[in-house]
Amino acid sequence: MADTQRIGEQAEQRARDHLVKQGLQFIDRNYQCRYGEIDLIMRDNDTLVFIEVRYRKNAQFGGAAASVDFRKQQRIIAAAEHYIQHQRQVATAYRFDVVAISSEQLDWIADAFRLD
Repeated sequence: MADTQRIGEQAEQRARDHLVKQGLQFIDRNYQCRYGEIDLIMRDNDTLVFIEVRYRKNAQFGGAAASVDFRKQQRIIAAAEHYIQHQRQVATAYRFDVVAISSEQLDWIADAFRLD
């Protein structure tokens, strides 16, 4: 396994553990379709949450959260729409979160971006 892939998996596991401690329920990870990939899918009460996990060793070229640009957001939204259409997950609301990890810091940005 490549070192960057291992680091990415560790970051996703760290994010998942943190969110479960905050009360979210884990549903799926690394959902892939032709539109892109969603790192984590979780449930927060009646809300289905699509989570992008970003890791940066340092903020030299912008922080982890800043790397989720408009183009990346659009890919995540398209993948989430595909997931909603093809999976049997009923929710009254949907949300897009980002978990930004750098060194020892983890920032959970709930409702980081929206469909509109």
